[in-house]
Amino acid sequence: MTRVAAIDCGTNSIRLLITDLQDGQAPSEVLRRMEIVRLGAGVDRTGELAPQAIERTRVALASFAAQIADLGAERVRMVATSATRDARNRAAFDAMVTDLLGQPAEVITGAEEAALSFAGATVDLSTVAPPPLAPYLVVDIGGGSTEFVLGTSGAVNAALSVDIGCVRLTERHLASDPATPDEIGAAEADIRVALRSVAESVQVDQPLTLIGLAGSVTTVAAVALGLPAYDASAIHHSRIPVGDVRSTTAGLLTMSRVQRAALPTMHPGRVDVIGAGALILRVIMDAWEIDGLLVSEHDILDGIAASLADQSPPDPG
Repeated sequence: MTRVAAIDCGTNSIRLLITDLQDGQAPSEVLRRMEIVRLGAGVDRTGELAPQAIERTRVALASFAAQIADLGAERVRMVATSATRDARNRAAFDAMVTDLLGQPAEVITGAEEAALSFAGATVDLSTVAPPPLAPYLVVDIGGGSTEFVLGTSGAVNAALSVDIGCVRLTERHLASDPATPDEIGAAEADIRVALRSVAESVQVDQPLTLIGLAGSVTTVAAVALGLPAYDASAIHHSRIPVGDVRSTTAGLLTMSRVQRAALPTMHPGRVDVIGAGALILRVIMDAWEIDGLLVSEHDILDGIAASLADQSPPDPG
């Protein structure tokens, strides 16, 4: 058995998974944590990581490092994604991470991010009843980017990462509280332009199972399911019809931030950006006429952990 630690540092959140890996057995989760640090705040506009954002990330990562040491993880892998890829001043971030972990974060490409997300999302599909039909279109809606990966279990056929994410679109378009119809229309137009580029690389005009990942998707699912509190076990592998995605998205976009904050399943760090995240999901399903969504609580973090079994990342395809 090998105990490993995986860290995913995105535009909106930083997350930790400590798990035990053993040949021939399913991973045994020890600890899973998330902190909203908004590392990518303002990156779309300035091209740089703000000092305050790096400091928020440092505080969270210091806590993660202490737990990694206390729980005795033998291997650690930290990846950084959209915000860090886009930042001109990555050196300050790299120095901070190396100081805390003794190793730098890997700033991975969009293709690598997509492959890790696919690996995490599909690792336990054999437990779903009835089984989802392949191929799978895995969509990971993050803060700065969204990854699209088409494939079957264990094989990625095509992947693309595009710069639409809940933080990025909120900063670009959704300034009002609640957002105005014109702001929502501008954000939707932005999404549709990105989807046209996706369709050129990823074959979406075929029967497939849409698997949605990350906080925007799981929060939409929690609201659509009417849960009294956020319950990962109830959300994982839930099936959400497109009609419920539409109505939930419309409701979130017409609520004020105060109203969204009052929802029992809403994380405080998602209150201001969930409307954009939900809109991305709704436009994807409408644009490609997808009638339902399979939701996964397993994502890039689980893919990072799995890659530590042999310390080699999955092939991005």
